[in-house]
Amino acid sequence: MDRQFDLIKTEYREVEKRLLPRFPFSFLMFRPVDESRVFEVSDISHTGMQIGLKDGECQIEVGRTMTGHIQWRSHRLEVEGKVVWARENRLGLSFDESLATPIKEYFSVENIVEGLRPVHDLQMGVEIPSNLKYWLRADGPMEVFIWKHSDGEFSRFQFILLDSFVEWEDGRGVKSGKVVTKRDVETPLFSEDEFVFQLDEGVDFSKINFAKDVIEKLSTNLLPEAVIHFLKVKLGG
Repeated sequence: MDRQFDLIKTEYREVEKRLLPRFPFSFLMFRPVDESRVFEVSDISHTGMQIGLKDGECQIEVGRTMTGHIQWRSHRLEVEGKVVWARENRLGLSFDESLATPIKEYFSVENIVEGLRPVHDLQMGVEIPSNLKYWLRADGPMEVFIWKHSDGEFSRFQFILLDSFVEWEDGRGVKSGKVVTKRDVETPLFSEDEFVFQLDEGVDFSKINFAKDVIEKLSTNLLPEAVIHFLKVKLGG
């Protein structure tokens, strides 16, 4: 598990890397009004999103404005974004500030919890590291990873909430930060994402409180009651 951590220091800021397992597909989709193709949303925040195609190249130029709607289960949101980067079958779109509130409402705690699924219990052939005990996922907006030591005790957990990051580690406590970049990494054993996080100075309690709000609404269909209690205790609940 040590390979999951990589601290980078610069004179401007401190960031850390995490290698976390990647789920092979997303049910969060983007349907442009002027495209027949439907894009999968692999990453989204209040300021933008990363979309891609399973097959074929996007062939959409940087600077173009794309209008359409995000579809997630029964929820739909009209969005407009500017293409800020393009790489073969993937695009990065930047949102206008006016979308921040609608996206916040769209990805409310209630909607996120409703969309959470226990990947650790799904029979879908997903490769899971042996020391990852629990893995909850709500497509683009949220993932929860809970890791264990070799003796079975919990070693750390991470919440990724849109572009926010909250982590507890045994012996080090709680930290928070912002997702700066996310990219696919192919390794011999697992399909992984490399996350780069910019650490907060101290702990950002708005991020901690959002994670606690999610925990309060978790059911025992997702995690055992004792694990939910453990998360609450470690985040000061």
